[in-house]
Amino acid sequence: MRTKQRGVAVVLAMGVVALAAIAAAAMLASQSTWSRHAELASEHVQAQALVRAGVDWARAVLSDDRRSSGVDHLGEPWALRLPPVPVDNGELAGQIEDQQGAFNLNNLLKNGAVSPPHVRQFRRLLQILGLPDALADAYLAANRPLIDAAELATVPGFDEAVRARLRPFVTALPRFTAVNVNTASPEVLAAVIEGLDLDAARQLAVQRGRAYFRNRAEFLAQLPPGAVAGGNDVATGSDFFQASARVTIGGAQARGTVLLARGPSGWPAVVWRKYP
Repeated sequence: MRTKQRGVAVVLAMGVVALAAIAAAAMLASQSTWSRHAELASEHVQAQALVRAGVDWARAVLSDDRRSSGVDHLGEPWALRLPPVPVDNGELAGQIEDQQGAFNLNNLLKNGAVSPPHVRQFRRLLQILGLPDALADAYLAANRPLIDAAELATVPGFDEAVRARLRPFVTALPRFTAVNVNTASPEVLAAVIEGLDLDAARQLAVQRGRAYFRNRAEFLAQLPPGAVAGGNDVATGSDFFQASARVTIGGAQARGTVLLARGPSGWPAVVWRKYP
């Protein structure tokens, strides 16, 4: 009987030890998980701080650029895509894009009224891109300016495929803007300049790659016969730029995009920012 009792006691003792071991393991796992969460939170805070620093760097670059010249072209430092730069336990990458190299959708409406010349330009762009020019009517039916071109998703007819096709060529800026002929794609040049076909626009793009256009008159002098740029539709400088940064620190990532507007002082103001 005593032998049986001792056997039961041993089994119970072993069970208690096993339960204690399981509890200790669970506590260690919980502590390890909490520690990793804390580490990831710290890394994420660092990544977000570096994104904001990257945006400030972009503002400084654009400010220096404005002080040196009123002409903007793709050979300038701001236009160079920043390759991934090593930082402590991670990397930083970013770029600045001239938004006046794209067609400003908000040019279609001036003070709530339709601007027929710019509607014709948008129709030409749609045709060049192989999209139905009836999309211009759908946009005008919305009858409101956009804060961001991504808002096209709310306009009937502008499905994901259409938006993907348009994305490299359109923008939404808070006021009327001329297209910068030094940074615009051939497609946008052909759209905003009446009588300029896509092949001729491509030739102009090749030409500016060798020597950028220093002023509007210099550009107009290079247009082929029959091509006409209206009023204030083209320029050789820009005020609006989009800066984006991506940071990886350890297991954490952070991204940020801002629309910057340069004023007379040159120091860019933030029009909007996205830090998803």
